[in-house]
Amino acid sequence: MPRRSFYSAVIVGLNAIMGAALALPTLAYLLIPTRSRKKSDFVDAGDISQLTIGTPVEMSFQQSRIDGWRAVTEKRTAWVVKTAENKVVAYGPQCTHLGCAYHWEDASKQFVCPCHNSFFSIQGAVLTGPAPRPLDRYVTKIENNRLQVGALKPSDEAKG
Repeated sequence: MPRRSFYSAVIVGLNAIMGAALALPTLAYLLIPTRSRKKSDFVDAGDISQLTIGTPVEMSFQQSRIDGWRAVTEKRTAWVVKTAENKVVAYGPQCTHLGCAYHWEDASKQFVCPCHNSFFSIQGAVLTGPAPRPLDRYVTKIENNRLQVGALKPSDEAKG
């Protein structure tokens, strides 16, 4: 075999090896489905055994999410109202008008957004003000007397 043919064969062989080294991971990425690493969408928000029926309490919890390529843990809050012995409703912490924070006023027995004078009942319904819809709700479930909080749903599609 002449030297020129040998070098040509070596170059073609090396090109084939490099092409395969690039193509195999690409094909594996495109053709093999990924395993879902997603955990439950619900986050533990706390014990509900100490809550009083009909009295809203602001509860804080930690929620993790993926932001691009990194995992971020954020502090979230919810206004939780115990409606029966083993039933709760968890409202999102923002007013549905412009997203301001609201609070519970014990004297008037209603949620108040002081920024634009929106008032909400304990059921989350708009009483007065510019708020266009009831308070948004978290999807909730109870496990072993612990409140599990899921996604925040707009009030028109909220089911807890």
